[in-house]
Amino acid sequence: METERTVQEADDAARYRQDGAIVLRGVFDAWVEPLRVGIAALMADPSPLERTVRPADGSAPFFQDLCNWQRIPEFEAFVHKSPAAKIAARLMGSRTARFFHDHVLVKQPGGSTVTPWHQDQPYYCVEGQQSVSFWIPLDPVPRDVVMECIKGSHTWGKGFRPMRFDGTRLYANDDFEVMPDIEAMRPTLDIAGWDMQPGDAIAFNFRTVHGAPGNHSPRARRVFSARWVGDDAVFAQRAGRTSPPFPDLGLHDGDPLDVPIFPVVYRS
Repeated sequence: METERTVQEADDAARYRQDGAIVLRGVFDAWVEPLRVGIAALMADPSPLERTVRPADGSAPFFQDLCNWQRIPEFEAFVHKSPAAKIAARLMGSRTARFFHDHVLVKQPGGSTVTPWHQDQPYYCVEGQQSVSFWIPLDPVPRDVVMECIKGSHTWGKGFRPMRFDGTRLYANDDFEVMPDIEAMRPTLDIAGWDMQPGDAIAFNFRTVHGAPGNHSPRARRVFSARWVGDDAVFAQRAGRTSPPFPDLGLHDGDPLDVPIFPVVYRS
């Protein structure tokens, strides 16, 4: 059994580095209820970084909030006590797993908000090849509502311009490329999506292009996302306020991301 687990873990890591996105089944089953409790507490008392999208068509809102692991006990426990850090290090091929931030995304039933195709890395104050985000649903999510990832897009060697949900640029001036029309290119791309159960996770690289449809299902789509970086992570000075913002880190472009707000949780 131990040999089978080792082989599976090695296969997952190889596929992750090749595809930039894989599904992990049941790895966070034990954390579903604690994370549900944490999300309920967060929605009752959002942080200053709460960013709810309220569609112009009057359909259900899309709740988002970031960087709450230090004030929501269930999130802090997940960061330090769940297997996430060890799994992240293995997938990244890194000796260490440093926690970057958490992100809660709740698409209510009937919500029309589409998450546009994008990469995460240009939004962040970090650069490096070793990164992983765990997208962990706390409700069943059918394939036609789930986040989709373009396999191999983390190797395109491109950085795409970060945009807000209102269609404006995150940075007034930057050198990033405009995202191509992914929907028009869909027949030529290897786009992955999965039927998901609570406790499953999509693991994807910060450079992987991904997006998600609105929630036309009859149930909420509660997701806890935990983001990690590896040995090669360095601070990146962007052309404006990043999302999420981390002001006053005291770091310069290219510095190691070695500050207390980004703790090393796992070290092999």
